[in-house]
Parts: sequence; C-alpha cells; structure tokens
Amino acid sequence: MISKNSSRRGFIKKAVGSALATAAMPSVLLGNDNRNVVELKATPLEKERYTANEQINVAVIGMGIMGHNNAATTVQIPGVKLVAACDLYTGRLDHAKELYGKDLFTTKNYKEILDRKDIDAVIIATSDHWHDRISIEAMNKGKHVYCEKPMVHHIEEGEAVIAAQKKTGKVFQVGSQRVSSIVTLKAKEIFESNIIGDLVLVETWTDRQGPNGAWEYSIPTDAKANTVDWDNFLGDAPKVAYDPVRFFRWRNYQDYGTGMAGDLFVHLFSALHTVTSSKGPNRIYSSGGLRYYKDGRDVPDVMTSIHDYPASDKHSAFNLQMRVNFVDGFHGSERLRLVGSDGVITVGWGSVKVERSITPKAPGYGGWDSFNTFSEAQQKEYEKWYKEKYPAEKPTMVEPGMEYKAPEHYNANIDHHLSFYNGIRKGTPIVEDALFSMRAAGPALASNKSYFEKKIINWDPEKAKLIA
Repeated sequence: MISKNSSRRGFIKKAVGSALATAAMPSVLLGNDNRNVVELKATPLEKERYTANEQINVAVIGMGIMGHNNAATTVQIPGVKLVAACDLYTGRLDHAKELYGKDLFTTKNYKEILDRKDIDAVIIATSDHWHDRISIEAMNKGKHVYCEKPMVHHIEEGEAVIAAQKKTGKVFQVGSQRVSSIVTLKAKEIFESNIIGDLVLVETWTDRQGPNGAWEYSIPTDAKANTVDWDNFLGDAPKVAYDPVRFFRWRNYQDYGTGMAGDLFVHLFSALHTVTSSKGPNRIYSSGGLRYYKDGRDVPDVMTSIHDYPASDKHSAFNLQMRVNFVDGFHGSERLRLVGSDGVITVGWGSVKVERSITPKAPGYGGWDSFNTFSEAQQKEYEKWYKEKYPAEKPTMVEPGMEYKAPEHYNANIDHHLSFYNGIRKGTPIVEDALFSMRAAGPALASNKSYFEKKIINWDPEKAKLIA
C-alpha cells in the first residue's frame, strides 16, 4: 500500500517535472502569477464504425432545453442514432423534426416510445416530478436510462429507482456531466495525492445574474391548450388550470421541480463526491429566501447551506458551505474550492488549480502576537524556551502553483454521454449510477427540506436515506 506521503511526493515530482519541461512541451506555460499552466488532454472520439446491428437506438423523452442539448450531444457519439422524441408541446416536436429529419418518430405519449422494441435506450429530460416514474418504467421495459438530474423529485422515491436498476441490470446514469469531466478527474487525482494535507473545509457556489439564469425562460406565442398536453404534464402533481408559465418555467414551482437545490446543488454535490470519493454529509442545514424574482414562483432565488461530512477512509471530516444566488450583482460565477491544511484545490468548469501553503509545525512568535506584551526579561526567557522546544527546521522547497486547463473546445457532455454508451456497449462501470446519484440528490433535496421546514436534517450517507 502506497503511503500518503509517498503519493504526495510522487504527485509533486510529476507536477514540478512538467513545469521544468516548459521549453520542451508547448502545452506547459508559465502564467502571469508564476503558476504553471498545463493543458489537459481529452480522449478523442473513437473512429470505429458500427454495423446496423451494433447501433444503439436512442429516444429523448422531454425535448426542452436539456432534452435538445442531450440530443445534440448524443448524436455525436459513434454508433448511436436518435430515432424518436417525445414532448408535450407540439412546437418542440416540430423543431426536433427540423433538426433531425422528417423520419424522426415523435409523440406526446412516452409509453409509445417504451413499447418500441427497436429502442435500446432513453434519455429522460422531463420536469423533475416525472423522473422516477419514467426511469422505472423504462428499465422494466428493457431500456437503458440516461436521466437528467436530480434523479428524483422527492427523497422517498430514490429507493425504488435504485431497486429497479438492481433488478433489471440495465445501465442507468444521471446527467451531471462534471462527473465525467477531465477537469474533475484531474482534481480527483490531485486530491488523492494528499498534496493539500487534511481536508477541513469545502466552499462551493453557483451564482447567476439575469432572468434566463433565474429560469424566466421564453414562452412561445402559440402555447395554447391545443398545443400543450397539460393534463399529461401534471401527472401526479396537484390538478390546476392550464398555465403556460408553470409549464415552460416549471423549475420555479415545487409541484414539478426541485428549485435551486435540485437543479444546481446536485451538480456541486456530484462534483465534490467524485473528487473526494465521499458518500455524503450526515447533517444538513439551509437558509435563504425569495429576494428579487417575485414572479409567482414558490422557491427561493438565494439559498445557502451548511453540511457536516464525517471522516471516512477516503478523507478527513470536513465542513461544506454551499451557495446559489440568482441575484449576483455582477457576471455570475461557479467554483468548487477544497481547503486543506497544506493548500487549496480550486475547480471550475474549464480548469483546476492547486496552490500550497503548508501549515507550520512551530507557532512562531512576535508580530501580531502577545509576545510583544511580555516584559523584556520574560521575552528573553520565552525565546530561550521556544528555541529549545522548536529547533530550527531545514528550509523546504516551495513548489510553484499548478493549473490544469481543458482544451479550448472541450465539452464534458460528450465524455458523459460516451460513458453511458460505453456502459451499454462494453459493460464499462457507470460512476453516476442510481446509488451515487441518490447520494447527491438526497442531500440536495434534504437542503430543500431544511429550508422549508426551518430545521436541521440528519442524513445517512451510506444508505442514502433520511434519519428520523
């Protein structure tokens, strides 16, 4: 077994070695702040051709923003064909045919897709309140499932999805693409080297500025009762009169969505758990409010939460501070910042940085310190005692900060979809399976529970269940 010190030394040697090779490697640059910048290498899509029998036929259920995004991504994967699309608004089905051809099968009834024998996999990009039901039905019908996050609308729905995946043996993956990103995986490698020492605190946030970022999405002028299947949209949600705002901006309503926590907290949890191999927190508390977008929504537009993570064999105990703010006042930003005893790892969408600042073993004296308040005699006595207790240490080499950047046009969505199809075709293990996804969705939804019920929530990260 390799020791933590050995792992750290190995990483430092490799990192500094890369930095020293600047002249020989054009992908290694020296930043303005003396940080060495290394371009990560993305795995190119395989050029292998597949026969018709080897082709994976996929359908998208829910052709909204993420449905269209997933369709555009998935058709880039070799050996995959988009054959069907489902949505409850006629205009989206018309546009799907405009993009993917008149032969594309379209329907407003997802069951017609699940009943087709020629469809191997489905991408579920509906409103959150349909995720569990369609996922379970699809797996029971023999389909592999790529489901948008969060995996479920309510915490108690998670167990049934996990059970369905186990029972059917179908490939099931949730769509938090950062789990498969080369940036996240590099951050995981850095963290596991123990280069930042003991993890003590994680700060993570997603802030946005502007109505679109706050889910005030465009509503088509032809959104009428005859173009939108409102009754099917409602499903098991409370029965209310047709409202195009609730249909096209469903994230703003608890009946259909999961608010900031389900849309964005879950991304941050997924990335953090990938980097640290953590199973999740055991104590959760949230606060926030509806501060600006008072447009009829019943979810907050500013939300913060605090999470206690217990120690595991993968990491020390640490605290997590999480925030989403839709009224950023600037340009918006997103970060995942892991603070350790000897340094910091900062993860963004396109890069990961590591900076070291080793906590000294000796406390030091003088400066902003009570030492200067002692009498002169006591200062001399203290200095003598200090030098005996803390002998001078040999100076240590200070490694330059490192930044690892994804290539300019890198797209983590491609890698995430490729992971899904490799799971189907090659049996490659899926990281973001039902259990992993519930360990991310659960704390996110528990954050909502804490916010609305104004109380601390206790969570079992191993079993991915609430503790009564």
